[in-house]
Amino acid sequence: MHYMSIAGCSKPISTVIKGTDYLQHATYELNKEQLDQYVAIGGNTIDSAHVYTGGESEAVLGRYMEERGNRSELVVLTKGGISSLQRSVLHQELTTSLERLRTDYIDLYALHRDDASLTVGEIIDMMNEYIAAGTIHAIGTSNWTPERILAANEYAAQQGLVGFTFNSPNLSLAKPKEAFWSGVLHVDEEMARMHEVTKLPCLSWSPLARGFFSGRFTPNEVTDRDIERVYYSDENWSRYERAKQLAEQKDVTLPEIALAYVANQSYPTAIIAGARTMEELQSCVRATNLVLTEEEIAWLEQG
Repeated sequence: MHYMSIAGCSKPISTVIKGTDYLQHATYELNKEQLDQYVAIGGNTIDSAHVYTGGESEAVLGRYMEERGNRSELVVLTKGGISSLQRSVLHQELTTSLERLRTDYIDLYALHRDDASLTVGEIIDMMNEYIAAGTIHAIGTSNWTPERILAANEYAAQQGLVGFTFNSPNLSLAKPKEAFWSGVLHVDEEMARMHEVTKLPCLSWSPLARGFFSGRFTPNEVTDRDIERVYYSDENWSRYERAKQLAEQKDVTLPEIALAYVANQSYPTAIIAGARTMEELQSCVRATNLVLTEEEIAWLEQG
């Protein structure tokens, strides 16, 4: 397992992050086993959000950490503010998240969406209050434009405050034709340039493009309308075929090449993986250990 550093967080961040947008109380025993397996392979960073499974994701994670007594060993990444970043709304969401997680601090807190009704200064000022109180250790963004991220961090630097120290958009070898969900963003050329210049860590959700690289889909058959709507394009199927060729050359799986693409960017990256079996988890680790050259990355990216 590889690890990275994020400013503000005192613990290392495993570059395979456990996605938990499926955790539920009804499947707690199975979920506990899955979390145990993740920790067993060296994983320590778990991704959740205020809205995941109606709040059950955070609640199951909180129960798990309390039962295992391992809160201090884990890095909790959770998100809030999907509908509004108004102070009262965000405060209520953060308070609820802390209660569900059975903790008094969040290691990494990402703003799930931006809120154009507020200036970046207002948002940074508000988030720094939580940092000063120790409630949040590091702040980041998810689905914010590069322009707003850079403006927020410029304001923070000018005011001697803490800015955003990570970003969590979608980064995948398959480029979406349109947003999978309303308001979500992916790493396009502009965002990639921002990450390359700033070296802001990118924690990618859906690095396998919602399973596009799983082998379950073919260009001539539609079994999932959302996958077709977002990812079915000549360019993406060409990338799929090149990834398949490279996987055969390196004697690895197609998903491992797709994940390795994310892991081998010119800026710090981590993959948020919803892997649910030990085999899938180990595959994720193998993928992050794969080294791809700049030439291989450029070849895979061709449309």
